[in-house]
Amino acid sequence: MHALTHDGVTLHILDQGPRDGRVVMFGNSLGSDLRLWEALIPHLPEGLRLIRFDKRGHGLSDCPPGPYSIEDLSGDAAAICDALGLRDVTFIGLSIGGLIGQSLAARRPDLLRALVLMDTAAKIGTPEMWNERIANVRRDGIASISDAILARWFAPGFAESHPAEFTLCRNMLERGPDEGYAGCCAAIAGADQTEATRALTLPVMAMTGADDASTPPDLVRATAELCGAEFHEIAKAGHLPCYEQPEAVAALLKDFLDRT
Repeated sequence: MHALTHDGVTLHILDQGPRDGRVVMFGNSLGSDLRLWEALIPHLPEGLRLIRFDKRGHGLSDCPPGPYSIEDLSGDAAAICDALGLRDVTFIGLSIGGLIGQSLAARRPDLLRALVLMDTAAKIGTPEMWNERIANVRRDGIASISDAILARWFAPGFAESHPAEFTLCRNMLERGPDEGYAGCCAAIAGADQTEATRALTLPVMAMTGADDASTPPDLVRATAELCGAEFHEIAKAGHLPCYEQPEAVAALLKDFLDRT
């Protein structure tokens, strides 16, 4: 376990693997923390240096008052890279983590070797939609909307076939601070990476769950086309394919790492 204080915010970091291994850094989705990747990690190739972190307002990281911006969040990720001396990073970003990855690639191209966009887009939803969610969370708490969120996280039938895992994800979501969730909603509301992502020149791979109702496959495919990325659709997965189908995701990642 590591901690870094950047811009007055203390961030929780997990740094695993050989110091001289190829660096793979993970950006979590909205409402999740770095434990989201636990099912995927055992299926990845050996010898990688794996960097996970809780973005501000999530997990064990500080929760400063919102709103946040994508620049705040990608600045946190860049500060982690600088503090740990990381270069040639392959950044894997899920949902808001993908927006963070796009911003990081555009603002700090010196840090990244390659980018994986998972269930994300250059622009997600509308400010009006996110502002309504912020108002609901600030008024009634995350638990008041968790059923709707969880329904989009997973493919149909997952809750019934994996009740214990589903409960753990509900706990992870509902126990997070409302202010952190709302702050990151504001970051998504204000983020439009379209032109910056169109200008990216590093290798990019995009993937999405076939049953993702948060960032549907057509939305992810459009962002892949924007930056010339390859695109993969993962069967029997919703918004969190790394959790539902870790072996399928790991196979795609291994191939991409081998080629980049």
